[in-house]
Amino acid sequence: MKLLFVCTGNICRSPTAEGVMAYHLRQAGLDDRVTVDSAGTMAYHEGEEPDPRAQMVAEKRGYDLSDLRARLLQPQDFRTFDLLLAMDGGHLRSMKRMREGNGAVRLFLDFANGQRGRDVPDPYYGQKRDFETALDLIEMGVRGLLDDISAKIA
Repeated sequence: MKLLFVCTGNICRSPTAEGVMAYHLRQAGLDDRVTVDSAGTMAYHEGEEPDPRAQMVAEKRGYDLSDLRARLLQPQDFRTFDLLLAMDGGHLRSMKRMREGNGAVRLFLDFANGQRGRDVPDPYYGQKRDFETALDLIEMGVRGLLDDISAKIA
């Protein structure tokens, strides 16, 4: 199974989700059956590593984002990935407009218990606490997504 996390510039929310999911897939022994990547709907930061604040907050919880680099969402991603996960409703609408192929497009927090329909707020213009809040929500979403995937590939 191939998963793609999508946000705006691919330097805060989606690479954090990619890193958190990759970590938990390794812990669950599923990293050989599920691959993860991330992309942005805009090319603002293409080729850049995740925002230093996102990396700092993630690192404090044991997640390493340092090898990730921002890239732009491409039409072929909808054919390559089985599930594309939007960090917010705006991304979801953009993804549905450009969608081609068989990849399913879903709002990421729909997988988190009690968070259906909610966005992961963009911490980019915020403070450290905003990055921590985003990570809290991403961890919730990853737990639910991992449960869903585990049930499907078991």
